[in-house]
Amino acid sequence: MKIVVDPVTRIEGHLRIETQVDAGAVTDAWSTSPMFRGIENVLVNRDPRDAWVFTQRICGVCTTVSALASVRAVENALGITIPDNARIIRNLMEAAQYVHDHVVHLYHLHGPDWIDLTAALTADPAAASSLQRSLSAWPNNSTEYFAAVKAKLQAFVDSGQLGLFAGGYWGHPAYDLSPEASLVLMAHYLEALDWQREFVKIHAILGGKNPHPQTYVVGGMATAVDPTSSRAVNPTSVSRMKAIAATIKTFVDQVYVPDLLLLARSYPAWTSIGRGVGNLLCVGDFPERDGTRLFPSGVIRNRSLGSVETLDQSRITEDITRSWYTGATPLHPADGVTQVAYTGPTPPFEALDTSGRYSYGKAPRYGGAVMEVGPLARMAVAYAANVTRARQLVDGALGTLGLGTDALFSTVGRMLTRALETQWLAERISPWLDELSANIAAGNLTIADTTKWQPSSWPATATGYGTTEAPRGALGHWVRISDQKIANYQIVIPSTWNGSPRDVAGNRGAWEQALLGVPVHDAEQPLEILRVVHSFDPCMACAVHVLDAEGAEVTEVTVVP
Repeated sequence: MKIVVDPVTRIEGHLRIETQVDAGAVTDAWSTSPMFRGIENVLVNRDPRDAWVFTQRICGVCTTVSALASVRAVENALGITIPDNARIIRNLMEAAQYVHDHVVHLYHLHGPDWIDLTAALTADPAAASSLQRSLSAWPNNSTEYFAAVKAKLQAFVDSGQLGLFAGGYWGHPAYDLSPEASLVLMAHYLEALDWQREFVKIHAILGGKNPHPQTYVVGGMATAVDPTSSRAVNPTSVSRMKAIAATIKTFVDQVYVPDLLLLARSYPAWTSIGRGVGNLLCVGDFPERDGTRLFPSGVIRNRSLGSVETLDQSRITEDITRSWYTGATPLHPADGVTQVAYTGPTPPFEALDTSGRYSYGKAPRYGGAVMEVGPLARMAVAYAANVTRARQLVDGALGTLGLGTDALFSTVGRMLTRALETQWLAERISPWLDELSANIAAGNLTIADTTKWQPSSWPATATGYGTTEAPRGALGHWVRISDQKIANYQIVIPSTWNGSPRDVAGNRGAWEQALLGVPVHDAEQPLEILRVVHSFDPCMACAVHVLDAEGAEVTEVTVVP
């Protein structure tokens, strides 16, 4: 039987998943990105210093990371080294993006796959209070509090206006949480809505706004640092960010991580479901003052945590054998071409010929091998590289759950590593703020290197690449500059890695492989399929970029000096 989920909801962008299900389990899968990719083409002939403004608008979720990869690519091409203050501020903005994104993912995107809203309505508030007290010291733990949450949920259901909950698979037999656990997690779902509003204020302070921060610049940052100005980053604003960071760390430590451990204990079978390809890739990120990176780069093969293979970006290729583009030979992104050759049916389509080309997503490969990217890859590479804090976090969580490291390679493993790296980054925000404070106190206020800002100082041609670890995984931008303009630009997004179609050798993409063997109880309510796909946190707006097919001008912006 063929089961099609189209569109997959609670993600950014459009995604179609087709599965073949036999004897109650997935035997084959196809991942389709049904939108045209076009930002690379938009950038050709533009000023490379402006590229980051366009690339961060690929998506409205993980916006800052594409800006970061873009400025890094141009800086790499032009040989620019950014000042220390720019490194710190970039780390702070990216870490804030991670923590915000991961918490939202658990509660608002992935949570409904595990939490039954209808079960929460039958919970005993006193028992829910007792459960919360056993999980952490989080103060919202009284019987009265959970009774009020239950009443709020009941009023919401009674209104008949369920909104995004209207299409839920409530009552599905795959829901294993107790009513009390469901009530606790739904309470935190509501709390996280308020929480995220506060945390993004760090982006507003450092980036001017959120989403789409406006202070990136080739050579550093445009964020002014001046202890005497109320309009710049100063000791007062640093203190405010430290207070926000402390509040956020408490939420992560006392709500997010304990909730994830509760889910893992409640769904033990899912520590071996959705295992995937077992090859992991991390480009590394969060540069420290000593030249190391918080997340080291590397490659792991065949689920082996005994060693880490050195990453060589020159081995990355994109295969379009099964994608709606011209060409056949896999190319390195620096030489990549994005020219549409759509051969599928007229959208919206009910049937899709998956024996040929079936996606606008390309198929990135590393030395020809399929790779999974994301939190699992980052934490596994750091663990295998013997990074002390990574080992402490992973071993501590697995010990609490009574699991071995093999459980990391699963649906729950992706969720667990996402929570642990969130905890790690929440810890690092305050020390980075301390570094910024020390620089300000020492009179080090430099925020950008402008020595190569003028195009007249550039070589006739230059090539470069910039990488970062977006919340969803490895992100790379490759640029070729000729006569002061962009001659070619290519982007490889995390969900392009994970959601790729088959390649020239017929190898399935990462989540196509992760779906194999997944049990499906009800073909009309394929909750289990959603659990696996959502564990990767897809972002298809990033993987396939939208461009007006006619190339028409949409709007005009006039800059007044």
